[in-house]
Amino acid sequence: MADDGRTSDDPPWEPPLTGDEAGHLLGSLDRMRMIFRWKADGLDAAALASRTGASQLTMGGLLKHLASVEATGSTFRLDGSNPGSPWAEADWEGDPGWTFTTAADDPPEELYRLYDEEVARARERFRAAVADGGLDRAVAFGGDDVTVSLRRLLFDLLEEYGRHTGHADLLREALDGRVGEDPPPDWSPPPSWLT
Repeated sequence: MADDGRTSDDPPWEPPLTGDEAGHLLGSLDRMRMIFRWKADGLDAAALASRTGASQLTMGGLLKHLASVEATGSTFRLDGSNPGSPWAEADWEGDPGWTFTTAADDPPEELYRLYDEEVARARERFRAAVADGGLDRAVAFGGDDVTVSLRRLLFDLLEEYGRHTGHADLLREALDGRVGEDPPPDWSPPPSWLT
């Protein structure tokens, strides 16, 4: 049994059963990431671009949007650093919904790669930030005149996942009937997330 109450039989998306606030917050965030990734998993270009009802949301748009949220949250909002390409070159002012509007132009393998890499990088950077100052440490999110804690930044990210995982639930069910709160036991997240 691990220090947080989990056993080797627990799936990787199971958050801690015991432990401190940081462990629970990071564990819950990982759970949402993995549930979202499972909901988006294995779709072709047509399915990633599919819409349901009057909504303009697509699974591809959600993948790219959440990749950007991970990238900017773990760089620009965490410490003021540049999030890198393609985020730094995007025309956010001219097209605030850029991630949603451009996702249909990206092949599935690019959307999945982008999302998986940004999550792996963000997980590493957020864990390092927690280890170097805890949840109360100030982050760049609020700019020079506002103090925002790492706790607030991580809760905002968790809230973003809550909203968009719900969207993914509806989109995926409409696509092929996939439903459920947790991935099946034989599903595995990208290997880079398991470190």
